[in-house]
Amino acid sequence: MKYMKEAMKQARKAYALREVPIGCIIVYQDKIIGRGYNRRTIDKNTLAHAELQAIRKASRKMNDWRLEDCTLYVTLEPCQMCSGAIVQSRIKRVVVGCMNPKAGCAGSIFNLLQVPQFNHQVELTTGVLGEECSQMLKTFFKELRQKK
Repeated sequence: MKYMKEAMKQARKAYALREVPIGCIIVYQDKIIGRGYNRRTIDKNTLAHAELQAIRKASRKMNDWRLEDCTLYVTLEPCQMCSGAIVQSRIKRVVVGCMNPKAGCAGSIFNLLQVPQFNHQVELTTGVLGEECSQMLKTFFKELRQKK
């Protein structure tokens, strides 16, 4: 719960920048070693997802591409790109706030985190502070529609 609240703080940073409010943190031995929030519009970069930012920072902190004993907390279910990066980085566990029926690849459309043929599968917990995470996104898109 406390770590998802930290991921939500990251999402609020994106919100303040008028980015889709998605936030992510990575925890190792009860310490946050990576933080990220959505920056696609500001960076004009498809790769600027919260999870990829957090993975990059955590890898730097660990001085390794393998994040084997880490848990990733993210406010919105990861897409196919981020789910692939999570599997590739060997993250042990992912905790998701709300699901993403239009693009989620941790169970909604497909579950890339737990494909038995891959050499790594990720433990998955969903729905942690799900209503709060979902409400932030709904409010953001409602405000966006009102501005247009």
